[in-house]
Amino acid sequence: MPRMRWPEGFMWGTGASATQAEGAAPASDWWEWEQQGRAPVSGDGNGFARSFATDFGLYSGLGLRHHRMSVDWARLEPEEGRRDRSQVARYREILLAAADAGITPWLCLHHFTLPRWFARSGGFANEENRRGHWMRHVDFVADAFSDLVGGWQPVNEPNYYPRIAFGGGPFPPAVDDADTFGRVAEGIHLATAEAALRLRSTGRPVSSIYGLSVPVALDDSAETTVRVRNHLADNWTSWIGLVRDGVLRIRDRPPIDVPHLANVFDMIGFSYYRTTGVRRGEPVPHPSGAPLSAMGYAVSSAGLRLVLSKLREELEDTPLLVAEYGVGVHDDDLRARYLREGLAIVRTAIAEGADIRGFFHWTGVDNYEWMRGYDVPFGLITRDRTVRPSAAVLAAEALG
Repeated sequence: MPRMRWPEGFMWGTGASATQAEGAAPASDWWEWEQQGRAPVSGDGNGFARSFATDFGLYSGLGLRHHRMSVDWARLEPEEGRRDRSQVARYREILLAAADAGITPWLCLHHFTLPRWFARSGGFANEENRRGHWMRHVDFVADAFSDLVGGWQPVNEPNYYPRIAFGGGPFPPAVDDADTFGRVAEGIHLATAEAALRLRSTGRPVSSIYGLSVPVALDDSAETTVRVRNHLADNWTSWIGLVRDGVLRIRDRPPIDVPHLANVFDMIGFSYYRTTGVRRGEPVPHPSGAPLSAMGYAVSSAGLRLVLSKLREELEDTPLLVAEYGVGVHDDDLRARYLREGLAIVRTAIAEGADIRGFFHWTGVDNYEWMRGYDVPFGLITRDRTVRPSAAVLAAEALG
């Protein structure tokens, strides 16, 4: 039987972030975090700022002709109200180089790190910040770059950010407070949807990037039931209610009715890295016996099927985008196998009627992996720009 062809116009791409590819901006909260010894020093990231033209050429040669990158707010506006026009020019140079290489760029406006001045004034917990500074930034980026981009993925994993920064996680400011968590979760979900609404006015498509996994209960204890319920509430129910129904629900806080923000995305994009097993209320690698990644995840693509099934159940007929799929391992054969299995799951879902528009690999070139520094290789390409054999798995599909 001949292999199923991918849909016409299916997008093959890569994803990256500014801090991870360029290093921390001196005016960012993450740079300060590094200076305090709270995270490894990022330096110049993977060297993207000087090697972008080379990188785009490598991606294009592999058939990966879409690339999501972030423009760093702390570089564009290092002080409140002061725009750095040299950084605008630099990012425009990068976007022009992408076009020269046949790459369609997608822009992200917030990927975990913030200008210090914004963070110190309350960040997304402050409603005035969201309505004022954030939306002015969105307008500025739209005006400065919309002529050079193919699409937008405005905020990276808004369902994940509140937990890693305000729910006991290690990202700045590393606060563990339920009320602050709730206000930040409300703020960043609203900020994401409001940005999407504004960016759609540029005439370019807009996709989300939600970090998704479906929890698997491994026992029937009360602790596991609570953990699974909270996972679904924080990582699914909140944003689904917002983008489908125009109602944002964050844990036990009063719902927020925002009907004008329903259906603001052209595609629901998501990242997938692992399946979350829960035993006696604690997360564990799942399935048991699977090899572990450098970050301790079970290397298994099976959970991707669960995510796609739940998305189709909750958001029937909504176009989907695999906005990040990858694995941090030193064993490139394992990466190749993980890619083949994930692609097979996507292919099957399409054959069953899912409207999946593309597949973006995380990442193109090995980068800075936050608290793990440079110890976790996610790339199809090494930092010295050697293409790994696993890249051939995607190239074979992308180049047909």
